[in-house]
Amino acid sequence: MNALDVAYGLGAIALSPLWLRKSRSGWRERMGHVEQLPPPGDRRRLMIHAVSVGETNALRQLVPMLAPHTELIITTGTDTGLARATELFASVAHVRRYPLDFSASVDRFLDAVRPDAVALVELELWPNFIRACASRAIPVAVINGRLSERSFRGYSRLRPILGSTFERLAFAAVQDEHYRERFLHMGVPPERCRITGSMKWDAATLAEPGANVPGSEALAGALGIDRARPLVVAGSTGPDEESLLHTAMPPGVQLLCAPRKPERFDEAARAMPGCVRRSSPDQGSRASGRFLLDTIGELRAAYALADLVVVGRSFGRLFGSDPIEPVALGKPTIIGPRFGDFALIVDALRADNAIRVVDAVDLASTVASLLAAPDVRAAMAAAGRACIIRNRGATARHAELLRDLAGEAARRGVDERN
Repeated sequence: MNALDVAYGLGAIALSPLWLRKSRSGWRERMGHVEQLPPPGDRRRLMIHAVSVGETNALRQLVPMLAPHTELIITTGTDTGLARATELFASVAHVRRYPLDFSASVDRFLDAVRPDAVALVELELWPNFIRACASRAIPVAVINGRLSERSFRGYSRLRPILGSTFERLAFAAVQDEHYRERFLHMGVPPERCRITGSMKWDAATLAEPGANVPGSEALAGALGIDRARPLVVAGSTGPDEESLLHTAMPPGVQLLCAPRKPERFDEAARAMPGCVRRSSPDQGSRASGRFLLDTIGELRAAYALADLVVVGRSFGRLFGSDPIEPVALGKPTIIGPRFGDFALIVDALRADNAIRVVDAVDLASTVASLLAAPDVRAAMAAAGRACIIRNRGATARHAELLRDLAGEAARRGVDERN
């Protein structure tokens, strides 16, 4: 046990009322008790950590590039992330839950999985984990790195504590120059911090105009969506946004909301009186034109039905959601003014007139004007597709860096054993 363990313990006690509000499973695994892997063979063993669903999805192109010649361990920190990683990668990689950052949990975990090298998606730097890897000569790198302005303010206050953690990184492959400056400020040496772009452009699945997305028509039928009337789909909505969207819809326009957090499903239903819920489609009124996607895993199918998409968590106190998926589906897309967590993507799309950024006051008029202008919506869709294609390539750059990292670590390990 070290001083950081004591601080974690005190923090866990102080925050226990918040922890208890959410259902979490896998506590034994969170304490580092994961299934033991056999000793590393001839292939390099690379661990890639993606904290949740968004980061896991960003690996969809990277994992196939690495899997033929690298033994992969994919870890996640959330239940939904673990389920998604298992769905995507269980056939080509070991999928495990990432441990809490207590020193004993980290040691048990590393004893069980024994990676040659570790890659952390976007950031997710935990001091005990980084320190333990350093003591075992396991290089750790950040890929697809980003440090939002909000996170940077918090990390900067802890720089005296976290500076050595950043300094230990083998490299940080970051998305743009702004992020590079922030990683340098936190202690990453300049020669180990490089700009590689965002893998999320590569992970986007482009759809041809009018292409069928599996499950979309079945979803429309189950909910009773009238395919002859306009439909606005609002994805990953946050607090108070369902009410805002409900009142912003022009007469006759249907609205489907998909809240980001399952614990908000009932709150969202109350904000749209009479809505039909995916979990209980026989209740509510289809005539209301309001629908609630209170299930997991069907958002892409819902986006495919949309005449217009609104990306949530961007009109209140949160920091946006990823707009790439609806844009990749060829859907004209709106986002609110709070998109700090996805600023790189939104700024690129906005520069190409592929997305509209609007505030709450202008939401109703923007929805009405876009629904009345099919040519404008088509131009936005085409611009979005072109923007995604032009920004691709980061995944291949990351794959090359990680193959080199794991190869060097594995060779060093062999030399030390000999």
